[in-house]
Amino acid sequence: MTQRRALPRICIALGLPDVPRLLEQARREAEAGENFLEFRLDYLPDPVTGARAIAQFLESYPTCTVLATCRRHQNHGKFNGSIEEQLKVLDLCIQYGARAVDVEIETAELVPDRCAELRSRAYLIISWHHFETTPPLDPVLKRMRKVPADVYKLVGTSRKPSDTGRILAASKLSPKIPLVTLAMGEIGFPSRVLSTAMGAIFTYAAPAHVQGTASGQINARQLRSLYRIDKFTKAAKIFAVIADPVRHSVSPTVHNRAFQSRRIDAVYVPLLVNQNQLRDFFQFATDLPLSGFSVTIPHKRRIMRYLDQVEPLAKRIGAVNTVVRKAGKWRGYNTDAEAVSGPLAKLTNLQKSTVLIVGNGGAARSAACALSDAGAKVAITGRNPDRVRALSRLVSGEPMSHEQVMIRHFDIVINATPIGMWPNSKECPFEDRIPGEIVFDMVYNPLETVLIKRAREQGKQVVPGLKMFIEQAVRQFELWTGETAPRSAMEAAAVDALETRYLEQKA
Repeated sequence: MTQRRALPRICIALGLPDVPRLLEQARREAEAGENFLEFRLDYLPDPVTGARAIAQFLESYPTCTVLATCRRHQNHGKFNGSIEEQLKVLDLCIQYGARAVDVEIETAELVPDRCAELRSRAYLIISWHHFETTPPLDPVLKRMRKVPADVYKLVGTSRKPSDTGRILAASKLSPKIPLVTLAMGEIGFPSRVLSTAMGAIFTYAAPAHVQGTASGQINARQLRSLYRIDKFTKAAKIFAVIADPVRHSVSPTVHNRAFQSRRIDAVYVPLLVNQNQLRDFFQFATDLPLSGFSVTIPHKRRIMRYLDQVEPLAKRIGAVNTVVRKAGKWRGYNTDAEAVSGPLAKLTNLQKSTVLIVGNGGAARSAACALSDAGAKVAITGRNPDRVRALSRLVSGEPMSHEQVMIRHFDIVINATPIGMWPNSKECPFEDRIPGEIVFDMVYNPLETVLIKRAREQGKQVVPGLKMFIEQAVRQFELWTGETAPRSAMEAAAVDALETRYLEQKA
C-alpha cells in the first residue's frame, strides 16, 4: 500500500456535464485555495475523458488531492455501464493521479477483491446513500465494514431533526472507524457544518457559483468564513435558529461574526423545524447538545410547552424567541419586547403615544405588551379576529378591523407580520396611505421593505426591521455567553449579508 497523508477537511464535489467545464471549475477552486476535489465522472457522457482530465488538472495543480467517483445509475448515479466498466474507469483514474476513489457499497460487496486492489494504490472510500430517509445505521455500518476500506461514507436523508442527530452521532459512537457522515436535505444541513467536529474525516461542499451534487450542500467559502469549520473545536458550544422557513435567516451570519469578534469557541447553524416537529427537535437538541437557540416563525408560542422554565415577561407575552440551556434545563426568554420599545422610546414619549400593531402572532404580542407596559395606548388589527380580540384583552387595547384602521391616525404603526418579507418582498400591509407618523417594520429582509420605502416617501419617521433584529440579537448573545455583545460587528454582518442576498436575487 502506498504511503498516505491525511485527507483535507473539505472536499469540493464537482459534477459537470463536460470536461472543459469540469476543468474550468476545478481550476477556479484550486486558485481559491481548495485542495481536495471530487471529480464526479458519472456526470460526463464518457467518464474515460474525465479520468484523463485528472492528469491534465494535476499537471497544473500537483498539490491537490483528487477523489474520483463514477456512481452507477442503479445507485442514484449517472453511469450506465457495468460494474466491470465502472472499476476500469476508477483504475484508470488512479493511473492518472487520483489519490482516492469512491465505490458504493452495492458494487463493493460484489467485488471485494477488486476493491482491495484499488485500495493498494489509493484511498478507498466505501459509500452508502439513502435518498428517502435515515434508517438505523448500525446494520448499515456492519454491512459496509465487511469490505475493508480507508473511509466509510454514511449519507442519509433527514426528514426530521433527529435523523440529522443520528447521522452526526455515528462518528461519536464509532470513534475508531474512519467515517464521513452527512444528512441530505435542508433539515440535514447542520451535518455539513458539524460533522468534522464530531469526528468525521471530512465533509463535502459545493463549488462556488455552481449547483452542488447533493441537496443541502453549501460552498467551501461559506463553510470556512461563515461557519469557521477550521476554527471551532470539538468542545465548541453549538447554537442555532429554528424556523420554517429558515434559509432566509441572517442570524447565522450575525451570531457567528459575534462569536468570532469575541474569540468564543462556538458555532451557530440554521435548523429547519416543521410545525409538527418540535418534540423531535428537542430530542435532537438534547442529544447534540445545543447550548441555546433562537426561535422564530412559526414556533414562538408553541415552543413554550417544551421548556422547563419561562421568564415572567415571556410568559405574560405568551411567546419565546430565545432559549438558553442552563444546568440541563431549557429556559425561555423574550428579547423582542425590549427591541421594540427601546428604539421607539428614543423617538417619542411612549406614555403619550397611540400605537397600531398589525399582526396577532408572537412578534405582535411582544410589541403589544412592551408598549402597553410603557404606557402607550394600543390598537391591534390582523387577519384573525379572534386572536386580535384576545391580544387586545391582554393589553387593554382596542381591536380594529382594516376598515376602521384606515379612517384613524396613530403616532406609531408597527408591522408585526411577515408581509413584505423575502421572497414576497413586493407586498405591503397598506395599499396607499400609512395611518401613522412613525413606521416600525419588523421585517428586515430586504433591508428596505415596500412599507419603509412608502413611509419615507410620505414623510414619516421610520424604524427599519434591522434595528429591532440587532437589538434582540444583542440580548440573545449576552444571555448565551454572559459577555457584552459586539453590536457594531453584528450590525455590519447583517448589512453585508442582506446586501449580498439582494445582489444574488437581482442577478
